[in-house]
Formats: sequence, structure tokens, C-alpha cells
Amino acid sequence: MSAEPVVAAVSENKELSLPLVKKPFAPSYLGGFAACAANFFTHPLDLLKVRLQTVKGANKSASHVIRNIYVHEGPLGFYNGISAAVLRQMTYSMARFATYDIMKKQLANEDGSLPFYRTAIAGIVAGAVAGVCGTPADIVLVRLQNDGSLPADQRRNYKNAFDGLFRIAKDDGIRGLFKGTVPNVSRAMLMTGTQLSSYDGFKELLLSTPHFDEGMPLHFSASFLAGFVATTITSPFDVVKTRIMNAGPGSAYKNLLQAMVVIAKEEGVLALYKGWTPAFVRMAPQTILTFIFLEQSRNFYWDAYAKKNNVRFS
Repeated sequence: MSAEPVVAAVSENKELSLPLVKKPFAPSYLGGFAACAANFFTHPLDLLKVRLQTVKGANKSASHVIRNIYVHEGPLGFYNGISAAVLRQMTYSMARFATYDIMKKQLANEDGSLPFYRTAIAGIVAGAVAGVCGTPADIVLVRLQNDGSLPADQRRNYKNAFDGLFRIAKDDGIRGLFKGTVPNVSRAMLMTGTQLSSYDGFKELLLSTPHFDEGMPLHFSASFLAGFVATTITSPFDVVKTRIMNAGPGSAYKNLLQAMVVIAKEEGVLALYKGWTPAFVRMAPQTILTFIFLEQSRNFYWDAYAKKNNVRFS
């Protein structure tokens, strides 16, 4: 008679005898690390989106912009601003995931349930906090990404993200580091409110069907749908944010609503959706990879926590 079933039974009984506890909140920095890991794959698409949003003229297609980047800046030109992108994720993404988890905990019912509208509120608040935290790095990111498209005498030539932050603070003061905060916060509120809450919502919806269980297919499907929703809702705010952050002194853009009116009047309403396709092409893998990396890192953390403390989770 084989001893394997006996060993398996003993192992299972031992596990069932462990104290049952609720899963602790995973560290907030996991969200920042997950977003950074995803960003290395999607940065070229983000750069393309910024270039398309700042270029004027109907004949500037994505293929034209891609060709210009490759010819004038070389293959590494597609990674212009990567240092600022990493800094942005470690401020913006870390802040939004941390705040979102805290808000969900505060808004949950006694039984742990959380209606969708409360997850949306949690996401909106998290987006507001993250938008403020991430604005300085976002400004440097936009400028680094767009620098190569400017005439040589107009380029800022930041060496890296920290050089950009220092020079902006030196030239424009601390207030210069928060230029475009209103559209950035508005976009971040919409982005986080739709992306994180819709991910949780789609995940719960898909789990209620017989086709999905907890695992990679579920995470992929929920994050893909969340990316589509978030891209569509935030696109106009993203265009305005990029234009304001990239503008120099004497800009025609005064505030969020005025900038939207100016762009729509001068270039048409569809100009507010410039760069939607590369934004979605970038947002879909960014969202998918971020949540997959985040889910996997949380599982590793919880497994290590359970082994270290000899517990199991309810």
C-alpha cells in the first residue's frame, strides 16, 4: 500500500489545524513595483501617445510620428523619459493603490462586503491623492517624452527625472512643479475611480459566471475591460493635461475647462480624443500587466506571511 495518500492526509489535517485569520493588507509599495514593471513594456506606447497629443495638424499620423522618432532619435528614443516614468509610478501608482486599499477598508460593511458605488468613491479619493503626489514627476515625464519633437533651440534637455525636477523648481519655483495639477488630479480621479473599481467590479462579475475561477484568465479579462473603460472616460482630460504641462510661458490654456473649449473650438471635439488608440493600446497592456504583477506579488506576500506566522486565511 502506498504511503502517499497517508502523507497527503496528514499534511491536509495539519493545514486545517492552523488558526484561521483574515488576509492582511499587502504592502502599498507592491502597487508601485507592479506599475513600474508594466511600464517597461508600455513606455514606448506612452511616448507615442504624448507626441500625438501635442502635435498639431491632421496629417500627423501615428506612423509619421513613429518614423520621426526612429529616424531622428534612434531606437532608444522610444524610451525617452523612462527615469521620470519610473519616478511617476513610484509616486502616483503607489499612492493610489495605498489610498484605495485604505478607503475600501474604511467604507466596507461589517461583513466585509463593499457595494460598487463605494469602490468607485474609494477610487476617486485615491485618484485625487495620487494626482497631487504624481504631478511633479508627470510634468518631467511629459517634457522628456516630447523634447525630441521640438526644434533644437527649444528643447529643455533634462538629463534625467531628478535633473528635471531640480531645474523646474529653480526656474519656476515650487509652484512650477505642480503646473497642471487640476487637470492631472481630475484625470487621476477618473482614471483610478474607473480603473480600480471597474477591475474589482468586472472581477466579481466574471467570478459569478461558471467560466471563471481565481487565476490568470480572470485577472487578464477583468483588467482588459477595466482598461477599455478607463481609457475612454479619461481621454479628454489626458489630452488637456498633456497640453497644459507641455506648454511654455504665455500659454493660451488657462485652466481645465477653458483648455477643453479652446482645443474643441480650434481643432474640433475629436481633438479631445487624439491619441485614443495608442492610449488604449498602451492602457490595455499596462492595466493587464499591472494587475497581473500585483496579484502575483500579493499571492507571494500572503504565502510567505502564512508560512511565517503558521496561519491560514479565511
